[in-house]
Amino acid sequence: MRDKEEERVDGSRRTWLIATSVAGGFGGVAAVIPFASSLAPSEKAKAGGAPVEVDISDLKPGEMKTVSWRGKPVWIINRTDEMLADVKKADPELADPQSKNPFSMPLPEYCNNEYRSRADHKNIFVAVAVCTHLGCTPTQRFTPGPQPNLPSDWPGGFLCPCHGSTYDLAGRVFKNKPAPQNLDVPPYQFTSATTLVVGKDEKGEA
Repeated sequence: MRDKEEERVDGSRRTWLIATSVAGGFGGVAAVIPFASSLAPSEKAKAGGAPVEVDISDLKPGEMKTVSWRGKPVWIINRTDEMLADVKKADPELADPQSKNPFSMPLPEYCNNEYRSRADHKNIFVAVAVCTHLGCTPTQRFTPGPQPNLPSDWPGGFLCPCHGSTYDLAGRVFKNKPAPQNLDVPPYQFTSATTLVVGKDEKGEA
């Protein structure tokens, strides 16, 4: 009689232990799922580094538009033939005319030329608008010639308002300026004649 009672107690205890283990397992899984989800990048984080598609159909010759990529301003400039000629004129006055010393990212191979742009769209210049000195945003000074804070033979380009660094119309820094390097050119590609994507090219996303 006692053996049967002991068997019944042992059976009840075994059932209780199994139920407890199963409940604990479910609880553990439930706790792990939110934790694992928290490790995945948020939608905001993804968007911060995601490629940016830009419509340039309204970008007239001589005009510039600014978009945001990775939290930084990026210029897209439709350079005129005169502006491209000014790029060549600036060569002797530049610190690194061949862009041999990159700033925070390597120059894309397809932009490794005098205009620092794609050969099939050489008029379109794309650059990260962050001065390589202390990170200020330069301002456009496209008009050539003498003007405040610029030399009398100014060929057109950009002036950093913080410490006076100047860049030509291909984002290359002039000699003897605080900024040590040329502006970054991000990876980009054209998806149509009037649309380009910043942050992505034939090799994939940056």
